[in-house]
Amino acid sequence: MSKCEVTGKGPVVKNLVSHSNIKTKKIVQPNVQKKRIFSRYLNQMVRLHVATSAIRDMEHVGGFDNFILNQEDAKLSKRALAVKLRIKKKISNK
Repeated sequence: MSKCEVTGKGPVVKNLVSHSNIKTKKIVQPNVQKKRIFSRYLNQMVRLHVATSAIRDMEHVGGFDNFILNQEDAKLSKRALAVKLRIKKKISNK
């Protein structure tokens, strides 16, 4: 089962409805890719499993750092939360 480490997006159960209105359960997986994302505050690449929709959202918000700082801690994985804390620590030192 794939899960986005940044948004918490995971598998969803949906119904396939036929012409005769028979409902069949189906599990739909999110499009999760293993990506190296550049953090400007850390000045290095971070490797995370990220949904493609989250990558588009990152570009819309203004980059990885802004996106992860605005995310709730409950949605982040342990690795993503560690990156967020490292970014906060780097910002507070400046």
